[in-house]
Amino acid sequence: MRVLELASVLAGPQVGQFLAELGAEVIKIEPPTGDVTRTWKTPAEASGTDVSAYFACANWGKQSVVADLRTEAGLQQVQQLVHQADIVLASYKPGDAEKLRVDYATLGAHNPRLIYGQITGYGPHEPRAGYDAVVQAEAGFMYLNGPPGGEPLKMPVALMDLLAAHQLKEGLLTALYRRERTGLGALVHVSLWEAGLASLANQGSTYLVTGHDPQALGSGHPSIVPYGTVYRGADGVRLILAVGTDRQFGQLCGALGQPAWASDARFETNGARVQHRQALEELLHERIGQVSGAALLAELAQLAVPAGAVRTAGQALAEPAAAGMLMPAQPGFGHLGLRTVAFRSPQWPVAEALAPPPHLGQHSEELGAASGASGENQTPLN
Repeated sequence: MRVLELASVLAGPQVGQFLAELGAEVIKIEPPTGDVTRTWKTPAEASGTDVSAYFACANWGKQSVVADLRTEAGLQQVQQLVHQADIVLASYKPGDAEKLRVDYATLGAHNPRLIYGQITGYGPHEPRAGYDAVVQAEAGFMYLNGPPGGEPLKMPVALMDLLAAHQLKEGLLTALYRRERTGLGALVHVSLWEAGLASLANQGSTYLVTGHDPQALGSGHPSIVPYGTVYRGADGVRLILAVGTDRQFGQLCGALGQPAWASDARFETNGARVQHRQALEELLHERIGQVSGAALLAELAQLAVPAGAVRTAGQALAEPAAAGMLMPAQPGFGHLGLRTVAFRSPQWPVAEALAPPPHLGQHSEELGAASGASGENQTPLN
């Protein structure tokens, strides 16, 4: 399978790497300035390279071709590649793909089997560009994320982009199945806005059922207690509980040496615990602060009571259980890659290893020659 990636930043490139990990040939078409995330570096990153950590999170296993779509030569090169493509990924602001003549109608005329995955901010008819932080605010996520009575908080990853990427993967896989049945390509569209709304899940349903806006609870859960709140043990270990049943709550109380809490009328059922959230949380904070957090987690694991330590990203990726999500470092690149494919099947493998994220235009010459495109005509498009 051949994929042309006209998309940039995160949502589209995440889909491109996902398909590369499943064995597709992914050709990333970049403007002369490159994908903007090549320049998004943290202070800890080395200068002098066009592969940032941000760019690396979504561009393993791809080939980079520079094509200026504002010129006839660039457009011709993409059109030639489209003849052998199965999927095109695009993330233009509505109307821009049509101006550049790389929209579904134009490219599909060259290849009726083409599947075109289009990502926008707010839908194909809304001209606003989509930015993850803005959509997090507008779709209700920031309002819900933060401490009670505190300022709204953005998630520390581009959540709307990632949710849109997952929606587009599902749409593309459905379109591939349909093409096997009909022989026809398709346009698959997803917006960050709709992906965000679809993911409000129980919080959105709570508003629709009750007419009341759910409120920020820090990391707590609106309808389960104790669930998600962070506690600190006497040894400094921070942990959370995810107690979903009354039986689990009774086991927790026993592990804390407070079996009477389980028969307290305020706490004996989840409904009662939700009503008396503050009183229970105060008791839990006090008691957990008196015991070893590490020892408590070990005991709860033996009792199958859901609980876990709060880890840094580095600690999580260093866990033995994370090994399968890491790709081996490639010669000359120097660090590991993080997989985007999290499912596994015994019927087909994911790629053992992928080429590292490409430098800008690394494959322009070989793929330009393969497509038959000429670099002589650099006439700007009207």
